[in-house]
Amino acid sequence: MRRFILSLLGAAALAVAAIAILPSLISSDWVRAELGRQLSAATGSSIAFNGPVNLSAFPYLAVVAEDVTLSAEAEGITAEFAEISGSVALSSLWSDRLHIKQIALDRPVIVLEEKAADEAASTADRGNETGSGDPLPALVAFLERSAIESVSIASGTFIRRSATNPEEVVSDVELTLSAPDIDDAFSLSASARMGGRSYDTSFTISTLRSLLERQPADVTLAAEADPAPAPGMSSLEASGQVTLNANGSYQIRGGEVEAGEQAFGLNALFVPGERARFLVDLEADRLDLTPFMDVTPEMSQSGAPAADTAKPANLQFLAGFDADMSINAAALTLGEISASDVSFSAALKDGELAAELGHLGIDAGSLAANVATNVTAGEPVFRGRLASKGLDIGKLSALAGESVPLSGALTIDAGFAFRGLDGGAIRKTVDLAGTIGLRDAAYTLPGIADETMREVKAKKITARIESLAKPLRVAGRLQWRNKPVDVDLQIPAADTILAGNLSAAGIPLKLQVKMQDANLSLDGKAALSGTYAGKLGFSTADLSAFLAGLGQSGAESIGPLAFNGHVDAGTTSVSFQKATISVNGVEGAGSGSVEFTTPLKIMTALNFDELDLAQLAGAQSPAPQAKASKGAEPADVPLDLSSLRSIDATVQLNAKKLGYGKVFAGPVATSLVVSDGVASLTLPESPFYGGHVVASLKADGSQPEPSIALQASISGASAAPLLTDMAGFKYLEGALKARFDVTGAGGTTRTLAKSLQGIADVAFSDGAIRGIDIADVYNNLVSLMTTGFKQDDSNATTFTELGASFTIEGGVARTEDIKLVGPLVRMSGNGAADLAERTLNFRLEPRLVASLQGQGAEISTDGIGVPVVVEGSFAAPRIYPDLSDLLKNPDAALAKLKDFGLPIDKLPIGDLLNGDGAGAAVKDLLGGTLDKALKDKAFKQEEQQLSIEEIIGGDPAPKPDEAAVEIPPNEEAAKADAPTELPANGTEVPSEEADGPVEGFFKQLLR
Repeated sequence: MRRFILSLLGAAALAVAAIAILPSLISSDWVRAELGRQLSAATGSSIAFNGPVNLSAFPYLAVVAEDVTLSAEAEGITAEFAEISGSVALSSLWSDRLHIKQIALDRPVIVLEEKAADEAASTADRGNETGSGDPLPALVAFLERSAIESVSIASGTFIRRSATNPEEVVSDVELTLSAPDIDDAFSLSASARMGGRSYDTSFTISTLRSLLERQPADVTLAAEADPAPAPGMSSLEASGQVTLNANGSYQIRGGEVEAGEQAFGLNALFVPGERARFLVDLEADRLDLTPFMDVTPEMSQSGAPAADTAKPANLQFLAGFDADMSINAAALTLGEISASDVSFSAALKDGELAAELGHLGIDAGSLAANVATNVTAGEPVFRGRLASKGLDIGKLSALAGESVPLSGALTIDAGFAFRGLDGGAIRKTVDLAGTIGLRDAAYTLPGIADETMREVKAKKITARIESLAKPLRVAGRLQWRNKPVDVDLQIPAADTILAGNLSAAGIPLKLQVKMQDANLSLDGKAALSGTYAGKLGFSTADLSAFLAGLGQSGAESIGPLAFNGHVDAGTTSVSFQKATISVNGVEGAGSGSVEFTTPLKIMTALNFDELDLAQLAGAQSPAPQAKASKGAEPADVPLDLSSLRSIDATVQLNAKKLGYGKVFAGPVATSLVVSDGVASLTLPESPFYGGHVVASLKADGSQPEPSIALQASISGASAAPLLTDMAGFKYLEGALKARFDVTGAGGTTRTLAKSLQGIADVAFSDGAIRGIDIADVYNNLVSLMTTGFKQDDSNATTFTELGASFTIEGGVARTEDIKLVGPLVRMSGNGAADLAERTLNFRLEPRLVASLQGQGAEISTDGIGVPVVVEGSFAAPRIYPDLSDLLKNPDAALAKLKDFGLPIDKLPIGDLLNGDGAGAAVKDLLGGTLDKALKDKAFKQEEQQLSIEEIIGGDPAPKPDEAAVEIPPNEEAAKADAPTELPANGTEVPSEEADGPVEGFFKQLLR
């Protein structure tokens, strides 16, 4: 390029010289040829005048040549000029000083072909032989003998071609150079368009002579670009004093630079050459980087958006020189951020730019960084490192215009890389690797008023970032409520660090939190304002204890709780979908929403395989007892419905099985509504133990004492499994039809049971009473009177109908109208069931048909009635025949035995009753001793409340103060025959005591 400029200067001088001689020539062809030869020889280039050449001598010596070409193969330069014109003053003919009035190049097209590396080296060697590459000394030497009023280029085009790079075009070149005298000002102004950007520059030197004499000369430089090549770089102005050093370099001292409305003190050194070098030191009292960070597309001077603004900004304007720069600023501002003691240095060599931020002190702390890039790239790639020993998070967020519920110090030691100069490109391409840590940090949980509960602390947490494309993982231990909390957090680092508004946009995260009494997992997006959307899992072994630890109440009846599903949570509400929920071991699935009002508003639709309302409400099953013992009380557990006060809910329920305790119906589709502390559940007609049930249940927790109200209607249910599941009672079979209307209130299950009141109607059909066969009792009455009754669950009294109506008061269901109709027996009866104590006390009066085979009319059992007693606990009642009335009237008993077809004719009953001797003794026994024995027993029964079994089967071992029953002498031998069978479960059999008079009598009959 240096040779090209020298060629232009030489051509201009020869053209002026030619003007003086060309008018005397006659042939215009000769003029063109001779002018081309002379200029080619002088410049070392091939110059041809292909168009007309016009000469004039007045008022100035002038030449105008059209269609001129130039070729400098050594330099890789070719040029075409639509027109070249020049003129000199007439005084140049007789003076030794050339006075050029004008040189004008019109519409030149100059092409620079980039050479291969070996050719470029050879050319550089030749250039070094001829000069330093600085055209200014040659220009100054030329101006010592010349004066140039104007050199101009109009509508020029420069094209740079390369085998490896895209073609670069500089168009619309306008240039004006003026150097009227070596002692006058030298000025250069130019404008051009390159890559969709327009440039305007101007350069002046106060006097060239001062430079020649190595004295300071005033210099000014101004440059503008539209649009700006980089934010804040639309204009640049510089001024100072320049001195030409002995080595050919230029020294600028005391200069000033204004760029992006910023003012710097300037000291610089410019070393010209094939690759110029700059050394620049800038000093600023205050540096505002805000204009440099404005990435809004610049407007052109016409007011319209600049053309080709989509093309990425680059730093290629720095590629033609080397530089070393340092910037020191006492204060720096960037938007609302202010910094102090800023030191910055940069080095540019062979297109490689390296910059270092040695110190940046801001209110939040201090930063240090370094970065490097290649400025020759069309879209530069930056690589560097950022470090800070501690940035105050609260102050840092305030500087960024944010407010976050996090405090502490942020530490950074990370490498980074990104491509491009604008914010959008940086956010798309930036990557980061290193460590980010928190020190003495505290996070305030949103929505919690209690200060002791809402603060989470961390002494030190460090996160390692492998890449912004990979999750940032933080695993460590926090402190919450002075208890350890293990946290494993994964955050997509790119979204977290580069998000423009974390409070609104949210942070994608995966979180695992393990506490002593609960576990929490999140996989979604959370915002610092307290919103969350994504998967949520929570589990605790005891929700009431967990909430109590948080200072909360209202879930005392809930123990184990687990939730897994997708939630959308805000500060005032939460909704969930595809969720699985387990409360007190009851598992369901569905969707719904909760509004955080007082009370909570809940809307859900849930599906259950098995929904146990007792288990759901927190009722505890009593421990099973190996044996039901007399006097044992049922377990009494608290009944708490207070949690109903804290919610208003509508729950759509679909359950394969729905029930309470062990009693279930289903499948069921219904709704549970909770309002004002009252839960209402209506059960439509649903399958129930082989039949159907319709029911409604209300549980009222609005008052200090909870209460329930139950209405139910059952038809066709199998009684045995139902009663077994409901009360543990397994002695009644058949198809059940029943109606219940019961209410009660109490703070425990026992208190509630004792308060029950209402009515119940029950009817059984085609069933049986287990544990006793009434017909068999009468068939074996004599044997029973001698050996006792043993309850056998394999025995049964069948019936076609069994019904009763109950009135329930104080937890006791009473009836007076038990009616049983069977093929062999009819029975009526009365009694009561204590629902609180879970005990039975019924007495049934049987009447037999004409024969024990089921034929004939009913036979009255008056005089030898054998009532059936059912008493004891629900789970293990005693069912036995009461023989006491039979023994009180033996004469009637014998008559009845005969009516029943018993074989009394084969027994010496008559002799025993009417004869002398032994018969008299028996008669006495029956008439006297038996009466006495019975009276004694009756007296003792009244006194000691003996059971009927004791009367029938013998007393227990007598107490010391009890009188033994008198036994006739002829019965002493019968003691050896006393039965020794132990009682069956829930029954009484004869004891091992000496036989009583009645037992001895019947043994004699059977002997």
